[in-house]
Amino acid sequence: MANVLSHLSSVIIPALIFYIIGCGIIHKTNVYEDFIRGAADGLKTVAAVAPTLIGLMMAVGILRASGLLDLTGSLFGRLFCSLSLPAELFPLILIRLFSSSAATGLVLDIFKTYGTDSRMGLIASLLMSCTETCFYTMSVYFLAAKVTKTRHTLAGALLATLTGIVMSVLLAGMMG
Repeated sequence: MANVLSHLSSVIIPALIFYIIGCGIIHKTNVYEDFIRGAADGLKTVAAVAPTLIGLMMAVGILRASGLLDLTGSLFGRLFCSLSLPAELFPLILIRLFSSSAATGLVLDIFKTYGTDSRMGLIASLLMSCTETCFYTMSVYFLAAKVTKTRHTLAGALLATLTGIVMSVLLAGMMG
C-alpha cells in the first residue's frame, strides 16, 4: 500500500499540470497568459499584506525578547493551575493567537525542557492542532479580501480557541 501511495504522489503534480493545460486547450484559452496574470495578482496581494506580516512578526519578537510573556505566564499561573493547565503554556497560547511560526518555536522550547511525551509536551502539541492564529488570519486575509465588517468574527475565533484549549487539556489528561 505504501508503495502505491509513493508512486501516486509522484504522479499527481504532473497529472494536475497536464489536466490544467488540457482544459485550457479544450476551452481555447491561453493558459500561459492566465498564469502570468494570476502570478501578477498574487504579487500585488503579497505587497499589500507584507506590512501587516512584518508588524506582526516584529511585535511577537519584541514580546518574546522583552520577557513580557514569561511575566504574564507567572501572573496567570494560579488561574491556569486551577484549570489543570500548566502556567508555562500561557505564552504559547498568547503567541499562537498571532503567529504560528513563533508558537512553533515555543513548542520546540517546551519539548527541549519537558520532553515530547510529557504532559506538557502533549498539551502543547494538542494546542497547536486545536487552535488558530486568530489575529494573523483576520488581519491578513481580511485585508487581502478587503473585508471591513467583521462583526462577530473575533468573538467566535476566541471562543473556538478557548474550546481548543479546554479540549487540549482534556485530551492530554485522557492520553497521559
